Amino acid sequence: MRPSLLAVNAGSATLKFRVYADNGADLLVDGLIDRFGDAAGSVLTLSDARGNRLEEKPLQEPGKEASVAAMINTLADHRMRVDTVVHRVVHGGGVYTQPVRLTGDVRERMEEWVPLAPLHQPVSLAVIDAFSALDAALCQIACFDTAFHATQPEVATRFGIARHWHDEGIRRYGFHGLSYASIARRLPALGLDQARVVVCHLGSGASACALASGESVAASTGFSTVEGLMMSTRPGAIDPEVLLYWMEHEGMGVREVRRELYKNSGLLGVSGLSADMRQLLTSTLPAAREAVELFCYRVVREIGALAACMKGIDALIFTAGIGERSPEIRARVLKQLSWLGFELDLSANLAQARRLTAPTSLRHAYIVPTDEEGEMARAAAALLTEPA
Repeated sequence: MRPSLLAVNAGSATLKFRVYADNGADLLVDGLIDRFGDAAGSVLTLSDARGNRLEEKPLQEPGKEASVAAMINTLADHRMRVDTVVHRVVHGGGVYTQPVRLTGDVRERMEEWVPLAPLHQPVSLAVIDAFSALDAALCQIACFDTAFHATQPEVATRFGIARHWHDEGIRRYGFHGLSYASIARRLPALGLDQARVVVCHLGSGASACALASGESVAASTGFSTVEGLMMSTRPGAIDPEVLLYWMEHEGMGVREVRRELYKNSGLLGVSGLSADMRQLLTSTLPAAREAVELFCYRVVREIGALAACMKGIDALIFTAGIGERSPEIRARVLKQLSWLGFELDLSANLAQARRLTAPTSLRHAYIVPTDEEGEMARAAAALLTEPA
């Protein structure tokens, strides 16, 4: 069997995974477990590096551990032996700014940050525990979304609250760091390694980040993954008094407020129709059109704020599901940024070209596909080659 490195990216309902050669660079297979851990309806799909479907099968046993075991067994059937597993973990608590080998102590620290990422961190821990239960000796590595933003200046990490709260960890962390790291790694190929770039990670979860010479200097997300841009079901930036109003005048408890923020807001909440941008773009309902308009408005506003943090902007990059695949959203954003010198090339945008702006444009915008799993694999491979 071929030794390999497994990169897993766990969501609330899915487990994305990719298998790489042990150098962390060569992709072998791409997979997904939909309805991850469900008692019924969980399905595993596996494709080769070119996207050709290798397998699709329902998983018979419920639970995350059973799903992980099925994944390992399926890979073994295709003559791949998993020697190392690298996990995407949302929160590193400002402590872990590099990938780390998972030990009991590291896992204990990660447990401490569950209150900082209540919907994401427990899922990561459950997947880590599932692999440990199957093979306690298996090498596991954690890569943290917050790590990329450790380069931000101190002023960018603070809220205007009492100092002792900041010292206790109530601060801006920034998220989607693995996505931004994957973009930063490819900036030199675009001639942007020394540039001031705003990257828009537009997907179900959305955020934007200011990169100066490839390093994070500011981000739209802060203490949590709720802040910043409007998302599929999250509101983005919201006056905290709204939350107090809900609790004081509507009698909502913490769980109800959290559900409103994470599940009932954003595109879904504003449109009353769907959290899927594709469906909203084809709808004629006024509320659906308003949801799309608000989404783009928030993106444009955040780009302006991040450009101000860098005292200018040289280029704009779109990535993630909406950013990579929606010409209409990109066009709406770029047309509103024409005053900054972005001249949209309509045909290039429709053709999904890498560069979206006209040759005569003062500043250029690009599509760069995100590669979180690839970034994790490269980081893990580098860590494994370091002296013990």
